[in-house]
Amino acid sequence: MANVTSNCSKRMFPLLLMKISSLTLVGSVTIKHFGDLNKQGKRMLFMFAKPEIGTASGLMATTITTNLFKGSSFKNILSMHYTSPTETIFCSDTNQSMFCQLLVGLVQRDEVVSIGSIFASTVLRAIKFLEDYWKELCSNIRTGQMSDWITDSGCRTAVSLILKPNPEIAESIENICSYKSWEGVIKKLWPRAKFIGAIATGVMSQYTEVLDFYGGGLPLVSNYYVCSEAICGINIELLDKPSNVSYTFLPNMAYFEFLPVKKDSVTMSQDQIQFDGVSYQESKEMKGNNEAIEPVDLVNVELGHCYELVVTTSTGKISSSDKFSSLN
Repeated sequence: MANVTSNCSKRMFPLLLMKISSLTLVGSVTIKHFGDLNKQGKRMLFMFAKPEIGTASGLMATTITTNLFKGSSFKNILSMHYTSPTETIFCSDTNQSMFCQLLVGLVQRDEVVSIGSIFASTVLRAIKFLEDYWKELCSNIRTGQMSDWITDSGCRTAVSLILKPNPEIAESIENICSYKSWEGVIKKLWPRAKFIGAIATGVMSQYTEVLDFYGGGLPLVSNYYVCSEAICGINIELLDKPSNVSYTFLPNMAYFEFLPVKKDSVTMSQDQIQFDGVSYQESKEMKGNNEAIEPVDLVNVELGHCYELVVTTSTGKISSSDKFSSLN
């Protein structure tokens, strides 16, 4: 699977089946705070699949979320619990995909009980897109006809099954979007929505203030903390503001150990990681030749030391990161 690291490079790792209990636990916490959304309406989740790429081994690779979208279990519940048809998610043109997902989300606005995406930045991008295209979207809803520039055949076919002439909804959306200020526009357009769901901590925290402005008081919910290898932890208190969120790391989701590295100074280049002029590979060889270094648990991690992160998931996969870091 392809994944983007903190330095924006892609890396690959084999995908193992995700333990479904991790997602079930996240769902249970959501039910505790908001009730069973599946019985209340639909989620308007902005989803975008990525194309597969070939690897030297001949195996195909793609993003973790794309693999989830392709799964039969997800496709079987999509039309019942989400507003976006499969074809709009897999559209290769992101503008056409966004337009169509907003269009069907507006048509079904009275059914929407939550709004979101994987990341807070994507939700904000959708609102900015809506600012540019709301008049055209209203025209499509009023006439029941899609814009000519939507040329993806899958999108046109899928959306046409949902889109019917509805001047009443078009007028209501126009009245909301015509206001000079868009404060609270999400709550106004989707009045039954209970929250905005997206990862809004870490680097995504920069988008929380503007999403609060558009949200009109809707809670901004960060359900979980994830990495490439696993869902690491979950947010038990969903109503906490993103700045106050703490995640509960559960060892049955992923278990973290830290492999001590001798060198204290870490310098990184594009091609290799070095420790006082010693390359990453050389450092590993030194460890192997001189002594057996055992990983330590989090409680035994010492400030100022460098470690290589080892992650063990519930499926038994052990991933040793290719990135050394110093704890301060």
